[in-house]
Amino acid sequence: MPVEVQKVRDSASFPTQADVVVIGAGIVGTCTAYELALRGVSVALLEKGVVGGEQSSRNWGWVRQQNRDLHELFLAMYSLRRWEQLGAEIGRDLGFRRTGILYCTKSEADIAKWEKWGGAARIQGFHSEILTASEANERASGGTSSWVGGVWSPSDGRAEPSLAVPAIAEAAKERGVSLHQNCAVRGLDITNGRVTGVWTERGIVKASTVVCAGGAWASRFSHRYGIELPVANIAGTAIKTTPAPEIVQAGCLSASNFVLRRRIDGSYTIAVPGHGTLDITPRGMRYAFKFYEMYRSKIGKKLKYRLNSSFWNGPDAFGNWENDEISPFEKSRILDPAPDAELVKLAVKNLESEYPALKGIGVERAWGGLIDTSPDLVPVISRVEELPGYVIAAGFSGHGFAIGPGAGRLVSDIVMNEEPLTDISPYRLSRFSDGSAIRRPEMM
Repeated sequence: MPVEVQKVRDSASFPTQADVVVIGAGIVGTCTAYELALRGVSVALLEKGVVGGEQSSRNWGWVRQQNRDLHELFLAMYSLRRWEQLGAEIGRDLGFRRTGILYCTKSEADIAKWEKWGGAARIQGFHSEILTASEANERASGGTSSWVGGVWSPSDGRAEPSLAVPAIAEAAKERGVSLHQNCAVRGLDITNGRVTGVWTERGIVKASTVVCAGGAWASRFSHRYGIELPVANIAGTAIKTTPAPEIVQAGCLSASNFVLRRRIDGSYTIAVPGHGTLDITPRGMRYAFKFYEMYRSKIGKKLKYRLNSSFWNGPDAFGNWENDEISPFEKSRILDPAPDAELVKLAVKNLESEYPALKGIGVERAWGGLIDTSPDLVPVISRVEELPGYVIAAGFSGHGFAIGPGAGRLVSDIVMNEEPLTDISPYRLSRFSDGSAIRRPEMM
């Protein structure tokens, strides 16, 4: 596996029952299990591969509030507070540093967009600073560009994906969560129309509630039960450089043609923002109409499209299986798409062009990852009314790492039938079938 991720030991004994089964030990599933355990709930956390093995260890490591969808902003703000608390609470370093995020631009339209967003965000209690040209160039000093302005969010931060999810998983185990890796959930156990557990490759685990936090796999798993979860899995590419000098004081910098995060070991994670690849698949074609606005927007115009073996295999394929048969989840323990070689070269070229001091920086490793993306770029955190006992937390659209702690808390509220942390209506699964899905202005 080209990404580094800390190993986590499984719990000693495999459970036959729990109050809640959480499918998927990425950031969202692991935080959900942790939050439920804090409330005294017995939880089985089941992962077909390894903790944090897919997108939760393959993301940029940004922990931001700035430029979130306004429906998602409160959850992002709560998550930043939770990130800050968690390290001390669990006694482990998550790599979290509240060092701010800097956006710089050569477009006056970007400045206008950020000003409009900032005015709406202030109503929710979030404050960022619009930068003049001189302020932006001072904060990004050492670069070759002449920026017309920027936005600075000093309360934003960064964390280390390779450390964070395993650390939270270890803390969840210490609080009673039963964790089992290389243990695929093949299907749901359903009695009289409601969930009563899961079928795994190691046998059945009884539970009154099942949370599906399966990331790129959640749609295929849910579809077995007639549940339509529209998700497009977009393959992104990211790079870890060799150690290099610190070029900006901000922990993260976003420009038009590259992004970077300073890692705690002195290297950088870099990428070309907005670019990715979408495989042509049966599930993708099924939901194509729901993604029409996204495909015709500037987001869609940065995507490559291809046809390969994923049409027949993987998270976006069709096909059925029985609960006593080997499932697709066992055939693909860890999604490990190849990085886009062109994007690797372009990211390094753009970074060196902007910062000559980094000329000759090396690529220690590059990797790909599948980003489970919803049609409106807002996640699904929702009960499924047609199937009592089934809760979905998926479609995080590349935001899951940052808002994972908040999402875990919100899912636990839903499971416990308690007053939710925030309004859950923007996250309803039914918004994609009742016509109320959010339409983002940049997609119109």
